[in-house]
Amino acid sequence: MDTLKEKFIAKAKPMAAEVKAIIKEHGDKKLGEYTVAQVYQGMKGITGLVTETSKLDAEEGIRFRGYTIPELREKLPKAPKGTEPLPEGIFFLMLTGDLPTVEEVYDISNNWARRAIVPKHVFDTLDKLPSTTHPMTMFSIGVMAMQTESIFAKAYRDGANKKDYWDYVYEDSMNLIARLPRIAAYIYRKKYKNNEHIEPDPKLDWAANIAHMMGYEEFDVKRLMRLYMTIHADHEGGNVSAHTTHLVGSALSDPYLAFAAGLNGLAGPLHGLANQEVITWILKMREEIGTDLPSEKQIEDYIHKTLENGRVVPGYGHAVLRKTDPRFAAQQDFYNRYIKNAKGIDPLCEIVQMIYKVAPPILESTGKIKNPWPNVDAHSGALLMHFGIKEFDFYTVLFGVSRALGVCASLIWDRALGSPIERPGSITTEGIKKKVGIPVS
Repeated sequence: MDTLKEKFIAKAKPMAAEVKAIIKEHGDKKLGEYTVAQVYQGMKGITGLVTETSKLDAEEGIRFRGYTIPELREKLPKAPKGTEPLPEGIFFLMLTGDLPTVEEVYDISNNWARRAIVPKHVFDTLDKLPSTTHPMTMFSIGVMAMQTESIFAKAYRDGANKKDYWDYVYEDSMNLIARLPRIAAYIYRKKYKNNEHIEPDPKLDWAANIAHMMGYEEFDVKRLMRLYMTIHADHEGGNVSAHTTHLVGSALSDPYLAFAAGLNGLAGPLHGLANQEVITWILKMREEIGTDLPSEKQIEDYIHKTLENGRVVPGYGHAVLRKTDPRFAAQQDFYNRYIKNAKGIDPLCEIVQMIYKVAPPILESTGKIKNPWPNVDAHSGALLMHFGIKEFDFYTVLFGVSRALGVCASLIWDRALGSPIERPGSITTEGIKKKVGIPVS
């Protein structure tokens, strides 16, 4: 048993007993009341999930096991000469609740490197897809093709004891996470780089290897990839990709099936696809205005035009947050520190800064928008574009690689705690009418 697994089960066993006791003693107590509007409008604000890995606060933003993003950038172990946290560290933190040591992070990095061999039939499957296939479709299919390797599925067929389910889900999750960079980079090189592939470098950490296999060796790209993979890893349990992974996993579908389902949710334009919509909107604005770096007044006018046409400003607003997304702030700091102050301004990134200055007052003045502040998608694409990763259809694949860290950590916890199949009740409109006193014909 490896060190991380030992540490995890030492935490999980007593907590599983604690959860059972809470349900037994307090299961009938109310957490709150919900409204008709919440039932109809996406269950927003209804507490109906337990997610241990992270918590999103409307005012404070995301906390991973209690730690803010600025704290993680400071406290999590870093690569040699690196200044951004290694994503291996946030996986350790989400799984155990403890900040890892440098040695523990390197142990995970080496563990994933050993597990990173992707079966040939996965590449064969991807090669048979039409060249026009969207990268997220390819990515989901690649994950599904790996399902043949599921340790959990085999153990379940062989009659494994349910107390051991977590162990098999742990092994599947570790293998899945280890192999995702290889699959993502293979899709990138197949679709955009003449099908010329680059083998992984076992000496590199997990995130740096993604940049390497995509063909980007600049140190700052690897630095960005470490930050990107860390801040996109989790966003509590109610978002579409996390909730879908949890929901499908609750049926005892293995991690490959569950994560592929989550990816299909992430691919939606109201979720992970939003990052490429931000870039599309900015590029269209520059084209219509006729300059690479519009003035603040020109951007204001374009925002008004966008709203008047019944469209939204992509990258702004969030279902929960009511302030600037700390993930946006982290990327803004990355731009100022490593690009603007070190190399000079990047026009695209500068536009992102100007939008941040002028958009919130305009959006707030409409009286229709609860959160006029930027979310994570408002900045991520511009940073990738700066380093030459201009294929913005691919951006959500990178988001998906990162999101695996959080959802897989949660899947392991779900099985360790013996979480049941998720099956909420529903109601008809006629039933709602009866409850609120509307006559039913």
